[in-house]
Amino acid sequence: MDLHFGDSKPSDEERAAVDALLGPPQSSWEGADRSDADLRWARGGRAARDRRDLLLPGLHAVNDRIGWISEGALDYLCRRLTVPPAEAYGVATFYSMFAVKPRPATVLHLCTDLACASAGAADLCAGVEARLGPGSGVGVERGPCLGLCERAPAALAVRAGDPVRTAVSAPATVEAAVLAASAPDSAPEEPSAALAVPQAGQDGLVLLRRVGVVDPASLDDYRAHGGYAALRRAFELGPAGVIREVTEAGLVGRGGAAFPTGRKWQATASQPDHPHYVVCNADESEPGTFKDRVIMEGDPYALVESMTIAAYAVGAHQGYLYLRGEYPRALERMNHAIEQARARGLLGDDVLGQGYAFDIEIRRGAGAYICGEETALFNSIEGYRGEPRSKPPFPVEKGLFGRPTVENNVETLVNVLPILTTGAPAYAAIGTGKSTGPKLFCVSGSVDRPGVYELPFGATLGELLELAGVRTRLRAVLLGGAAGGFVRPDERGIPLTFEGTRQAGTTLGSGVVMAFDDTVPLPRLLLRIAEFFRDESCGQCVPCRVGTVRQEEALHRIVARTGAGAADDIALLREVGRAMRDASICGLGQSAWNAVESAVDRLGAYE
Repeated sequence: MDLHFGDSKPSDEERAAVDALLGPPQSSWEGADRSDADLRWARGGRAARDRRDLLLPGLHAVNDRIGWISEGALDYLCRRLTVPPAEAYGVATFYSMFAVKPRPATVLHLCTDLACASAGAADLCAGVEARLGPGSGVGVERGPCLGLCERAPAALAVRAGDPVRTAVSAPATVEAAVLAASAPDSAPEEPSAALAVPQAGQDGLVLLRRVGVVDPASLDDYRAHGGYAALRRAFELGPAGVIREVTEAGLVGRGGAAFPTGRKWQATASQPDHPHYVVCNADESEPGTFKDRVIMEGDPYALVESMTIAAYAVGAHQGYLYLRGEYPRALERMNHAIEQARARGLLGDDVLGQGYAFDIEIRRGAGAYICGEETALFNSIEGYRGEPRSKPPFPVEKGLFGRPTVENNVETLVNVLPILTTGAPAYAAIGTGKSTGPKLFCVSGSVDRPGVYELPFGATLGELLELAGVRTRLRAVLLGGAAGGFVRPDERGIPLTFEGTRQAGTTLGSGVVMAFDDTVPLPRLLLRIAEFFRDESCGQCVPCRVGTVRQEEALHRIVARTGAGAADDIALLREVGRAMRDASICGLGQSAWNAVESAVDRLGAYE
């Protein structure tokens, strides 16, 4: 295949960034100097295809070192991986954290999403942009949720180099955000993950019992507090026994779809095609969601252990942790935990001396909400644009690299630990008959104590809001994030279960609970939701690609008229919403109208 490489050449720094990941080039086909190697040898066939999945790490390597990806750097990376430049360009431009045009080495990302918008993000952005204008050496970018909703408004500074430096400012002031961008190493240290858990240290916690209690960097401390007891129990039960326990416990996915975890594991384990894979989805990009970040920052070894158990149950020997690119501290903590587990024989060729081999590789996302969809995530890991695949075949049959794959999010996986240590009956006794076990809720917005809360399924919305200290003059509560639905302040009796929220005409989703008082302009909030879905649509299918744009346009017209004469646009919104819900390939388009619809019908947003 003639790839038609351009004439642009990589700089020495760009070559060094790529070579640090891939090693030195082996031939002139891959960009080596002709004095070192000639053109008589090149990778081909399977050897070339098997390297395609290094495209995303390669793009990160260049972007981290330089701050943007030049044509010369992209060409060099394509030569090294035998990837057509046009395809690599399509991947690089898919993600918001990458740039293919020159920009400053330091970029300050300012969150403008729901929780931050209600906490004064507009004033923060205006103040920062006034201080860091052209010539400051800092690029200021407004963007979607940074997963720091309990500390809104939030800012993330990223300074390219070797190594890349990051600094978080949350809750951010203009002065603190400017300091984070101008001197990342001098910015105040990010607070402990325990501060995001108002219940930290309380008796009775299950999933959060170690957050704020153990040193997240210490494997010994983790084991002293019950760590790896569940994995030892798994080896006693055997793979079939583990799946049976998970099934009998009634565990369902905590990412929003609520699919029975035991059924998914059993379907994967029974596939004759090998190898099998385990993928942990830690790309929680739903506005208002930050529970997985808190677990990875406060109890990282729990995720390593639970991924090992899942892999043992389904017969996998390789796992992938797909982690949000906006989570630098979670990345650091998980890297350290995996290295320590590997060094202590808890990952590798002989886990716990049981003759079972398993290892975990971290893959960083780069700012794409759609990659939270499991098949889009697989495409991203494989080095393609993060676009969802049509189903069937389902991931349990043909998932990552076309092999049987089990995919779960962080919260779902860590629920496996108490199932194995206490037994399925004891776990199933928590919650309700159809929603068993404890559940994590991300509470933010107009509350006094935002953070991650753990409650048994069946607690009411009012009980959760009382724990968080909801403020007076409550206007609305958004359940499930941008893809969820609004409920009225007088609906606090809704039980927080999958079946209870469904019966109430809304959704539990991943556990987002965002409260808004009457100081928050609801029409502007709905417009921000529409802008979010327009930005995050991958564009693969027409209903979503066009529908999200039409939805935003209609809401702009309604806001401009301050609600007067909005009937025609609301009728159009309903028609577009139905089309997206019925015909979109994945859940993004299918749920893009949910929050707006609920605000119109339940809250009378434009009356």
